[in-house]
Amino acid sequence: MWGLVPLFWPLLKPAGAVEILAHRMVWSLAVVGIALLALRRWGWIRDLMRSPRKLGLIAVAAAVITVNWGLYIWAVNSGQVVEASLGYFINPLVTIAMGVLLLKERLRPAQWAAVGVGFAAVLVLAIGYGRPPWISLILAFSFAVYGLVKKKVNIGGLESLAAETAVQFLPALAYLLWLGAQGSATFGAEGAGHAALLAATGVVTAAPLVCFGAAAIRVPLSTLGLLQYLAPTFQFLLGVAYFHEAMPPERWAGFSLVWLALTILTWDALRTARRSRARAEAALAAATAAHSPATVAEAPSPQPGR
Repeated sequence: MWGLVPLFWPLLKPAGAVEILAHRMVWSLAVVGIALLALRRWGWIRDLMRSPRKLGLIAVAAAVITVNWGLYIWAVNSGQVVEASLGYFINPLVTIAMGVLLLKERLRPAQWAAVGVGFAAVLVLAIGYGRPPWISLILAFSFAVYGLVKKKVNIGGLESLAAETAVQFLPALAYLLWLGAQGSATFGAEGAGHAALLAATGVVTAAPLVCFGAAAIRVPLSTLGLLQYLAPTFQFLLGVAYFHEAMPPERWAGFSLVWLALTILTWDALRTARRSRARAEAALAAATAAHSPATVAEAPSPQPGR
């Protein structure tokens, strides 16, 4: 669904990116609110309201994802799907770099290599575009910051989206009412079908997130990481094959370097996971052997008086 969403945003024209964004905020809260009401999951609100730190982080997350959503909608509707897809390709590399710079994490050699290749890819693309790929970089950094903040908040995906859209709701609703007062709103003015599509932005936002949350507890983390490359891959293919965006040789070279970096990163993650699993299995086998009946029988019996 995330990979195919570039097909959806152009259907909302002639609404502009900011109007679409405002509708996305308003209707997302409505959809998530209905979902939480059906699931009767309200206890987290009390805990959240008692934590000023978490409330502050939720406000930061809402601000950052607002930038991410708005820029992505604008990029798709202005014919820059390929550059937008690049942002989500390089997002894992940006996340790793932020881990080093902000969290003082230590990287393995393969991770350093992946980050270096990714940096080279950005330079190649900057030369090819004649400017830095700023859409990609803002999308990648904003989503990386969003992920970092969500990690600090540590509440469920549905609950987090509800809290974030609650922060966004009043400014978004005020903007839509202002547009209506100015006579510039497209909601209702372009027919019932267009109004229904604008309302559907809530489902388009919430449905993939709910599915992702359900998959996260069922699918191994290494598999989940690989699956997340599907979204930018579909977006890239749509940009090239469906929207017919230009891909000169230097852009292919830059994307090829990004894919090489992701290949190195994925190989290293799978290798590390396999080694960790092997160590865990060896430790479990050793613990089982130490407590087996044969081992207990061979142990010397305690001497009287000790």
